[in-house]
Amino acid sequence: MKFLRAIFVLMLFAVVLAPVHAQDDQDRQSKKDAQVRTVHGAVLDKDENVVNGGVVYLQNKKTQVIRTYISDSEGQYQFSGLDPNVDYEIHAELNGMTSIVRTVSSFDTRKEITMDLKLDKKKTGK
Repeated sequence: MKFLRAIFVLMLFAVVLAPVHAQDDQDRQSKKDAQVRTVHGAVLDKDENVVNGGVVYLQNKKTQVIRTYISDSEGQYQFSGLDPNVDYEIHAELNGMTSIVRTVSSFDTRKEITMDLKLDKKKTGK
C-alpha cells in the first residue's frame, strides 16, 4: 500500500510540474526567437537596376559557415535566424561581377537590417 501511495504522489508531482517545465521551454524559445536577426535587401547593378539571379553569400565569421541566396525577380534576398552575437560578412556576385564585402556586426542591435548590394566591380581571384 505504501508503494502505491508513493507512486501516486510521484505521478501527482509529474502532472503538476510538467506544464511548468513546458512553459519554461516555451519562454526560452520565445526569448531566443526575440534575439535572432534578419538581413535583407536588393542586389543591384552599377546603374541601380535590380538584378534577378544574383548569388548572395553570407558568411558566419565565428563558424566560417557560408549560406547563399539567389535574388528573386525583384532583386530581393533575405537571411533569417541570424545570431545577434556573431559577425557576418555579406556580398553578391553575378557574371564575373561582385559587390563590396559588407559586415553585419554583432554590435548592431537592430533585429532587421537592410543592406542593398551593388555589383560594381570585376571579381578577382583569391
